[in-house]
Amino acid sequence: MTSIGKIAEQFVAQWLIYQGWQILHERWRSPWGEIDIIAQHCNTDEIVFVEVKTRKSNNWDRGGILAVTPKKQAKIRQTANYFLGEYTHLADHYCRFDVALVHHQIGYQSSSQNPRAVIEIGQPISWQGYQLKLLEYVEAAF
Repeated sequence: MTSIGKIAEQFVAQWLIYQGWQILHERWRSPWGEIDIIAQHCNTDEIVFVEVKTRKSNNWDRGGILAVTPKKQAKIRQTANYFLGEYTHLADHYCRFDVALVHHQIGYQSSSQNPRAVIEIGQPISWQGYQLKLLEYVEAAF
């Protein structure tokens, strides 16, 4: 069974693809941690390291943004540096750190469960048995 976190990461990856990004890696690991999504823009060669936070409604941490603490940011930066050390051909590209906030409801049923449906920020969509909504996509979050 796939976790809601992994499903939300796939959801955000699909949204990034619609925005002109090529997914390089999902759940890329280093000794310091993991980066949920690493993508490269098709036109600019910009690299983005994306942290995906998935929450139900009425959560304590404003959709997950407060969970991206300075300590978490430092681990993501260390992991990104390790990644760029492994993929030296990408090291000179402009890089940024983004955060995607996803809301989910369990057991949402819809007659339309099209995983290729267009994902829009703030609009709920049926995805792999859940109702998901990309609440916010914060570019250059840290």
